Amino acid sequence: MAIMLFPLQFFVFCHGLLQLAQLLVSGYLKGSISTIEKRYGFSSQKSGLVACFNEVGNTALIVFVSYFGSRVHRPRWIGLGALVASLAVFLMALPHFLSGPYQYSHSISNNMDKDSALYHATDKSHLKMSPQNCTQQESSTNQEVLPIMLMGQLLLGIGGVPIQPFGISYIDDYASKRNSPLYLGIMFAVTVIGPAGGFMLGSLLLRFYVDFDKLAPHEIELDTGDPRWVGAWWLGFLLAGGLLFLTSLPYLFFPRKMPKEVGSYIEPQSEKMIQNRKDPVPSTSYAEDLSMVKFLKAFPKIVLRTLKNPIYLLVVLAQVNLSAMVAGLATFMSKFIEQQFSKTASVSNMIIGGVNIPVAMLGIMAGGGIMRRLCMSVKTSALMCTAMVFTAVLFGIPLLFLGCSTQNIAGVYPSSYKPEPACHLNCSCDDQAFNPVCGSDGVEFRSPCHAGCCMRNFKEDKSKLNYTNCKCIGANGSGFAVPGSCGTGCAHLFLPFVVLCALTGFVASLVQTPSFMMILRTVKPEDKSFALGIQFMMFRVLAFMPGPVLYGSAIDTTCILWAKKCNKNTSCRYYNLDHFRQRFLGLQVFFLFGAFVCFLLTLRKIKGSEPLDSEENKPNRLPLISKPSKSEENEKMCKSEA
Repeated sequence: MAIMLFPLQFFVFCHGLLQLAQLLVSGYLKGSISTIEKRYGFSSQKSGLVACFNEVGNTALIVFVSYFGSRVHRPRWIGLGALVASLAVFLMALPHFLSGPYQYSHSISNNMDKDSALYHATDKSHLKMSPQNCTQQESSTNQEVLPIMLMGQLLLGIGGVPIQPFGISYIDDYASKRNSPLYLGIMFAVTVIGPAGGFMLGSLLLRFYVDFDKLAPHEIELDTGDPRWVGAWWLGFLLAGGLLFLTSLPYLFFPRKMPKEVGSYIEPQSEKMIQNRKDPVPSTSYAEDLSMVKFLKAFPKIVLRTLKNPIYLLVVLAQVNLSAMVAGLATFMSKFIEQQFSKTASVSNMIIGGVNIPVAMLGIMAGGGIMRRLCMSVKTSALMCTAMVFTAVLFGIPLLFLGCSTQNIAGVYPSSYKPEPACHLNCSCDDQAFNPVCGSDGVEFRSPCHAGCCMRNFKEDKSKLNYTNCKCIGANGSGFAVPGSCGTGCAHLFLPFVVLCALTGFVASLVQTPSFMMILRTVKPEDKSFALGIQFMMFRVLAFMPGPVLYGSAIDTTCILWAKKCNKNTSCRYYNLDHFRQRFLGLQVFFLFGAFVCFLLTLRKIKGSEPLDSEENKPNRLPLISKPSKSEENEKMCKSEA
């Protein structure tokens, strides 16, 4: 009934839900990436590769979307793409069901009698890290996880190719001139809400133990505060995949074409201009007049012609810098908060999804509002972008110093605690044991065995465990230790960090709308659609694909203790947090400064250029160089654009 009465509105509603589900997956993956890394022993470089691999499939096919345009049944292609994407999301959850229970370091030493007081609890042999030879390890399911995740991301990128461009063009074709901006505004708002929802979903689901479906509740010994805790990362993919599948079904029943929405109003003068206009219609009609072969031959020429526009190129490069920064921060900010401030993955995701992303969304909206209010020209837009990015650099620099050093870890950090004390040599500790305890002297040990502890005791209510008679703690070896990390001692800096980080994101996001409009106003009308396609392709190739890998590689260089299998590094146990903070946030400042330089060069180029607008295009675009004009003329120009 809704389809018959309000077909386009129902399409907008369905497309909003579909984009929400699609972007929910993106946000959830980034919020869960540190958990997946811990579960399967990925380095940050590998997890960054997983996070960005969907862009490979998307980039490979995006050119064909520019060609097909309205040639195909767009709703049906959107539905088929969404079905492929839902299959990909289910595939990404598959490793959990192929793997056995999560194994973590549980035993205290290799030669202690299990009947000793230290082992008075029920044996959990299926949870212990049993020794395996390299052949067994290499053939384990964990070796297949990375290819499965990459394949899932590749299919997700392929399935997502038609969703946004076909959906937006379909809406714009059949919406009235009055309602089209409203519908597209809803779509763009969803692109921000979706990732935020993904992080919030991760915050909720990572509180559940990864194997809650395989173990009885009394068999789960870890809690969320334990460094070995791994949340139910796979559960969110099942939920998001199911939502993607359900939201894809209505597209199979939408018509290829629908009646133009009633209420379109065109001024007589504008209608006459459209009828008399003889210049080629940009995007779709131009592409439809060419065969696929001719289109592919013409595409490089169009790319080169567009890139020869210096203002366009500089603005796009500035946006590439900002996009690379966002791609890296979105992927690893949760991990940074976990390591730097000793927070759980759930809390980290809540901060990103509940604070950082909404603040960035407000910045985008505020940037558009400022531009509309001041009726900004291209020159003024460039000035605003330059000033805002420079301000973001000033806000970002203090973040480099807002943190603490790595806690004292025996045998690991700092140099005064190396080499590892010999007080536990008779304990035959496993070199790969990771069951952190915090000694009564404030020093952290990798396991009770490394602390030389001989006994473990529960309090009367059996809710608290501690280890006693620890040879490596205290002057006479009479100290004790409690389970868990000692923490970094940076809790008091967490709130200032969140506030300053959000403020930096808000200021930087103010430039999105002005920079986007600068591109639309500085390219030829017939090249506008292609210019946008080239812009998003450059985003993927130069920002979204290399950004997470670059950030992950920088993080890996700060590792001071790796977990190993068969003498190969897997995931990192401990980081040098000073280096982690400086290199991770240093990349943020680096990309912000790169954007500032590009916007500054754009501003200088505009000041030395002649207006690019012809008399014919003045009603549709603001002049490139705005000379001082009367307020009445400025107001009239703004009204004509609105």
